[in-house]
Amino acid sequence: MYAVRGDPLGFGPEPKDGVGMIGRTTRRVTASLIAGLALMLGSAGLAHAEGRASSYTVDATIDPDGALKVTETIDFAGAAPATLVQELSTRTRTADARAYYYAISDIAAEVGGAPAASIDTKVAATSTRISVPTGGASQVKLSYTVRGAAVVADDETQISWPLLQGLSVPVETFEATIHAPAAFTMIDCAAGAPAAPSGCTFYGGGTHEYPNPYFRDERRGAGEVVVAILRFPATAIPANQDLRDLWTLDRAFSTDPLPLAVAAGTAVIGALVLWLLHRRVGRDASAVAPQLVASFAPTGAGQVSFETVDGVRPGEIGTLADERVDPIDITASVLDLAVRGHLLITELERESAHAPAQWTFARRRHDGPLLDYERTLLDAVAPVQGDPVLLTNLAGSVASSVGQIQSELYEEVVERGWFARRPDTTRNRWTVVGWVAVALAVSLTVALAAFTHFGLAGLVTIALALGLIFVAQELPARTTSGRAVLAGLDVLRGSLLTQPVDQLPIADRLAQVSRLLPYAVVLGGRERWLAALADADDDDQPDSEDLDWYHGPSTWQLADLPASLNSFVTTVQGVLFSR
Repeated sequence: MYAVRGDPLGFGPEPKDGVGMIGRTTRRVTASLIAGLALMLGSAGLAHAEGRASSYTVDATIDPDGALKVTETIDFAGAAPATLVQELSTRTRTADARAYYYAISDIAAEVGGAPAASIDTKVAATSTRISVPTGGASQVKLSYTVRGAAVVADDETQISWPLLQGLSVPVETFEATIHAPAAFTMIDCAAGAPAAPSGCTFYGGGTHEYPNPYFRDERRGAGEVVVAILRFPATAIPANQDLRDLWTLDRAFSTDPLPLAVAAGTAVIGALVLWLLHRRVGRDASAVAPQLVASFAPTGAGQVSFETVDGVRPGEIGTLADERVDPIDITASVLDLAVRGHLLITELERESAHAPAQWTFARRRHDGPLLDYERTLLDAVAPVQGDPVLLTNLAGSVASSVGQIQSELYEEVVERGWFARRPDTTRNRWTVVGWVAVALAVSLTVALAAFTHFGLAGLVTIALALGLIFVAQELPARTTSGRAVLAGLDVLRGSLLTQPVDQLPIADRLAQVSRLLPYAVVLGGRERWLAALADADDDDQPDSEDLDWYHGPSTWQLADLPASLNSFVTTVQGVLFSR
């Protein structure tokens, strides 16, 4: 039927008698397999042993299940090498980041007509290396079975296998006969260096002279190949290929329709879950009428008085405003304690004109009620009754109390009904959940990228886990009461920024402005109210003790208060909260 000489696989003129009538897909599959085998065999790095095989004869059989049984007879005209080595490739890469894997089994050897005394078989990731001591015999037989060489090609089954490969000695003549359970539809052959095989000397089959597929070649060097290719109807011989995807970044994070759809679906569902979480746990109650905690109440024609409601403290409204106990909240609480008569702040004489300002805290006798966090704060900044304490010496002692002060302040806003749960506890709990989710998402992404094409979905889960950490910072929701007070704070903030100072009674202006100053420190408008206190200085005389809560140096005047208090606020935050 077929008898061919010359170049196969499109490397030269097309073979005659129909053998060259191979489609483009056929050529691509065959060339890809040979190129992959060439890369594997070319990297074997076999040591060239002494001796030359005068003939290398293969008798192979294709089983009905596609398994290929190979028996090699290697004859030596002269002295055989002490050890004959053959390395069989067990993996062939394709151009599209996949690989065919082959299983080698039933390895046996005969030396001089008797079973080999020993066979050393080393199985590596991409090859199986067989070493047989020859004992000086002139003939060695190797046999093995390979599964995986029957691959799908153009709705047919193609068997492609290098019958000569990875041999440690040169070969003078090569002959191979393959017995198959069905007639082939295509035959091809390539031989030469693994990196650039060309045509075999002769191959054919289906004729009177060569009823079975027959291949012949000459003068092959150590490590060179002779690849036999046959095709059969898929109904005659089933494919037994083991084709696997190789890991690549593009494949791991594939943008094919299915992985992309899974990633998009994960993103949509995850975003919906985060939105529902924020709506359920982090969204404030619906808008309600403002509840005022302080206001400028009219006291007469063109006059107002600053009044607080229900004893709400500056630190509490600062915590309600941003759901956190910030340094400015505790600093405002220190000022509020001083204004209410529990603490005296004294600015000391400067050692030189350029020396930094220093302050002391002294506890004052006062019977007014204190909340838990205020008592802890007062004990921290003025621990000794009546003895002034230098502000710069408080860093260590106050640092250990700040956590307790913050905790008690959180408890206070919960007791007032502004939050159903402590903001810090809720945030911390969900933040921990978020970081655990990030760790799990990273692990999931690594697994998806390593074993599937759905790495993009893993990246989406990481983004969603990070989104959970972000949402956690917006938790928890304020209650209806808290939402009403928050709306009232907006009203108070507007008043602090716009209320005319001259509407406060002159006789009580210092006390009124002092009382509202801690609230202005938290909500805004501090500068204009400090300026109002400075404007009350209508003479050149020292005013070091005009304020009962803040005393200055002997030459200090009310006009110096804005600079002094701004410096004080900055220093308190830096000293008291240096950890």
